[in-house]
Amino acid sequence: NKVPNIDKAIISVHCHNDLGMATGNSLSAILQGARQIECTINGLGERAGNCALEEVVMAIKTRKDYLKGFYTDIKCENIFKTSKLVSAITNESIPSHKAIVGSNAFSHSSGIHQDGVL
Repeated sequence: NKVPNIDKAIISVHCHNDLGMATGNSLSAILQGARQIECTINGLGERAGNCALEEVVMAIKTRKDYLKGFYTDIKCENIFKTSKLVSAITNESIPSHKAIVGSNAFSHSSGIHQDGVL
C-alpha cells in the first residue's frame, strides 16, 4: 500500500540456499504476492547455491492443494535430462540424495517406510 503502482511491477524473489531454505522461502514469497521466482537447474549458484528450479516446478505441479492458482509451463518430462545436461556441462555431480533429480530421490529401502509403501 505504500509503494505507488506496485501492482504494475513484477515482484521477484532470489533466494540462496545457505540454510537449506531457498525453495521454501521462494514458495512462501509467491504465496505473499511475488510473481516470479529466480532459480537455477540443480540449484547451482554462489555460496550454497540458489533455489532449485526442479524443486519449485514439482512443488507447483504436485501441491495444487497448497499452491492454488500457481502454474508453470515447464514440461516435467524434461527436468531430469536437463539436470543431467547441466551436470555434464558444469562438471558438478548431482548428489544421490538431491530432491527430484538425485538417483535416490524416489527409492525405497527395507524397514518401516518400506512396510508403509507396500
